[in-house]
Amino acid sequence: MASVRICFVGDSLTAGTGDAQARGWPSRLSAEEATQRGHDITCYNLGVRAETSQMIAARWERECTPRLPDHVDGRLVFMFGLNDMADQEDGAQGPATQRVNDDRSIEAARAMLSRARSWKPTLWLGPTPPQRGDAVVEPGGGVRYTFYRYRVKAINARYQALADDLAIPYLDLYSALSDDPAWDQSMAEGDGVHPTAEGYQKLTRLIADWSAWRAWLN
Repeated sequence: MASVRICFVGDSLTAGTGDAQARGWPSRLSAEEATQRGHDITCYNLGVRAETSQMIAARWERECTPRLPDHVDGRLVFMFGLNDMADQEDGAQGPATQRVNDDRSIEAARAMLSRARSWKPTLWLGPTPPQRGDAVVEPGGGVRYTFYRYRVKAINARYQALADDLAIPYLDLYSALSDDPAWDQSMAEGDGVHPTAEGYQKLTRLIADWSAWRAWLN
């Protein structure tokens, strides 16, 4: 039996936004390992809505350090990038612009994951595809985010190449889900970016069956 503490670091897809059961995939994944396989996982969900790679890079280490002291078996799982690819529009600040351009997203990812990998065992999950066509999320205060699937596809390919360069296991969720009718249905029933509970369960299944995740626990 494995006994590990894992920080799941990311944005709203890690936090579980849109899940009517308020569980998301980190909680589902940890519970499945405990109930079906007997593993003891302390699950720290460090997902923050609307955060970009740069925002996550600025906070992840100070949040993970007290949760993963040296005397425990600590691990890191990262998932980010979707918000980088969105346009942000705020009426008070002019026209919509991409939140983090591709090169800066890669720069933030390289710095963050290089540091993470040198500290603790690290896994990286790629961004999930938003709905086909533009997906718009308006959280309030006149802020409007527009997500584009083609941008997510492009950054996913660059993330994959970076992961190979850094020798960090990378789960290509974009390719796994981009032609999946059940995922498209989950996007349609949600807000076009965040899945329903069924979508989060699908993410859980993909991660639980991933060879890199299984190698951690087996």
